[in-house]
Amino acid sequence: MPTDAADLRRRTAELLAAHPPTRLPPPQNEGPAGQHLSSDTEPLDFLRARFDAGLAWIHFPEGLGGLDAPRALQAVVDAELEAAGAPGNNPGRIGIGLGMAAPTILRFGTDEQKRRFLRPLWTGEEVWCQLFSEPGAGSDLAALATRAVRDGGGDWIVDGQKVWTSGAHQARWAILIARTDPDLPKHRGISYFVCDMTDPGVDVRPLRQITGEAEFNEVFLTGVRIPDAHRLGEIGEGWRVAQTTLMNERVAIGGARMPREGGMIGVAAADWRAHPELRTHDLHQRLLKLWVDAEVARLTGERLRQQLTMGQPGPEGSGMKLAFARLAQEISGWEVEFLAEDGLTYDDWTLRRPEGVDFTGREAGYRYLRAKGNSIEGGTSEVLLNIVAERVLGLPPEPRTDKDVAWKDLPR
Repeated sequence: MPTDAADLRRRTAELLAAHPPTRLPPPQNEGPAGQHLSSDTEPLDFLRARFDAGLAWIHFPEGLGGLDAPRALQAVVDAELEAAGAPGNNPGRIGIGLGMAAPTILRFGTDEQKRRFLRPLWTGEEVWCQLFSEPGAGSDLAALATRAVRDGGGDWIVDGQKVWTSGAHQARWAILIARTDPDLPKHRGISYFVCDMTDPGVDVRPLRQITGEAEFNEVFLTGVRIPDAHRLGEIGEGWRVAQTTLMNERVAIGGARMPREGGMIGVAAADWRAHPELRTHDLHQRLLKLWVDAEVARLTGERLRQQLTMGQPGPEGSGMKLAFARLAQEISGWEVEFLAEDGLTYDDWTLRRPEGVDFTGREAGYRYLRAKGNSIEGGTSEVLLNIVAERVLGLPPEPRTDKDVAWKDLPR
């Protein structure tokens, strides 16, 4: 029987009846046959039950948090649960797992890997991070030098350094790409692994940012042993697997659903309304342009999410991430200029380890500083411009003289 909105509402009601997330009066707290149910469900138990009911990612397969239902109907479930006061899984804390690791595991993981990783990933019991970028590779991710060498028992021994790793200090698992064959060209000698961040040889060190915080880390891998059962995809196919991660990452960063005048443009508009004494004609014209640009980006994001319901994300996500970075930097710059000396205030310069990025709940000075990283993280704007030019607009690619050269022979 196909799953439609009515069926999803019925399933959601059954979940709420069996696992009430808030305390209900006794007359309302009975099951269909009059059986009295517990008056309260712990948040983690509710999230587990929601996953098992197929209401986590409804477009995922049955048994893996989904119902093989159209992705667009997820909003029906979310609205019903929100209205009931059901607990969420804190996407800001587990965004890398939700937006990057999960789609990759679903597409390339074995049945055993999917069963092992997806449920605790979605419930937030296990946090994930991404071990991709390296200090010696810059924007050319395929030039990575972290090595994974097979030992006699079939495991992989990994040595190298990763950088700009968000949330590594909280993570239980990491998605990792490493070079397994230096004799092949750089894109073809890479394999993709799941790395246990609690293993010996994993050293996580904070990187202090311009905001004073340390969301990011550098991670040193010294003799880290990864079983072959934690490899995603075939040996040497890591770049192809990583493309799924990267495309989903750019959608996760730049394509989040927003209400009209949501996000940073909403904060800027609220500042404008609250401070008529600071208004000028020039600032007004610039704010209007930014508001229109933000609305265009929001509506484009809605179209992109509609495309996602038909399959895997494509290079269009790179365009969304580009727009997100530009708008965040321009809006935060406008806000600092509008608020004058008050725009430079920043309440906490101490070294902190936040769980996520808060662009709307902090001061203008924080937003201005933090937005500078938006054009670097998740793929630099320069790289994304090339992707849009070549894969969306069909323009000729830049000459690449290293395309067929073995990685070991490339200058570094």
